[in-house]
Amino acid sequence: MQHETDFITTYFSEERITALCIIIIGIMTIFLACIFLLIIKYSFFKGIAIPFLVIGLLQLIIGTVIFTRSPNDIIKVQHSLRDEPQKIKTEELPRIEKVIHHFTIYKSVEVFLIISCGILLLLLRKTNHVFWKGVLLGVLIQTVFLFTLDMVADKSAQTYLKQLKDFEQKTNTGE
Repeated sequence: MQHETDFITTYFSEERITALCIIIIGIMTIFLACIFLLIIKYSFFKGIAIPFLVIGLLQLIIGTVIFTRSPNDIIKVQHSLRDEPQKIKTEELPRIEKVIHHFTIYKSVEVFLIISCGILLLLLRKTNHVFWKGVLLGVLIQTVFLFTLDMVADKSAQTYLKQLKDFEQKTNTGE
């Protein structure tokens, strides 16, 4: 029975690795934002620093929450599979479907931001608005990181959803 539920540990371990990547990116961009604001002080880099600092702090918080929550999620879901298999259908499947739906929204917003920032940067390329070019570039860089990590996390969640459905089907048919 244990090897049949290894996919749970795999999914939440992958979630934890993604969260760690988010934490690392958050720390790096906060660090860079501080350098840009306190040492370099050039208007372009001050512009980059704002989204790096704001989004970096959000990444740090969100990544930490996911990273610390994942081990408990493994225990909770494995307990449900073992002792209360009906909770897979009533709780875990709807939860992961909601997560996947949120990834769809996040990725749509991220694609919009990537395209918008790219277009605005092109429109501003011959102007003297260096601060705003920095802001747009900072948002663009952070959004590309987020989009990439969301693509990986979404793929992992899709695989996990399929494995949950397969497991539920097996338990319902008595295999």
